[in-house]
Amino acid sequence: MFEKLLKQNCFSKDAEERQRAAEELERLYCCEINCMEMDESVRFAHHARGCTIVAAKICENVVIFQNVTVGSNLRYNKISCEWENVGNPIIDRNVVIADGAKVLGPIVISENSVVAAGAIITKDIPPNSVAYGVNKYKPKDPDYDLLFNPNMVGADKLIEANNKLIEEFNKKRGK
Repeated sequence: MFEKLLKQNCFSKDAEERQRAAEELERLYCCEINCMEMDESVRFAHHARGCTIVAAKICENVVIFQNVTVGSNLRYNKISCEWENVGNPIIDRNVVIADGAKVLGPIVISENSVVAAGAIITKDIPPNSVAYGVNKYKPKDPDYDLLFNPNMVGADKLIEANNKLIEEFNKKRGK
């Protein structure tokens, strides 16, 4: 259902169909997705729950996790009576934006970068970087994918790892 609504909301030529899909996405998934240009390969983890995505452009193979905000960072200059910092982000190809991140303003998150969970980014991020904290970044280790890889870990391995963690935790607590 989510994928169908996403396609209608982002790619339909029919304005009424786009509007109906947008309303359903908000009602069912608490998300808003409004981009001037978005590649059809863009993926949303957890059905974009809690996301507000208002971008100038989102390129190929971007993955966006839950509770992410991509949008404006406007300010009104009372002296000049002009809006400043006008525009929305461009998310370049192969970018991963983790849970709860905020990407704001007329900026570019360059290709192959990762925006870490909870990060607040209002400045351009160079290619192959990990953006974290407030406008901090460092080079991404080319030998690792962070958070997402098409060859994701299986449920059985995840359950096994969690059971091991619980067992170790319980031992430390004397249970």
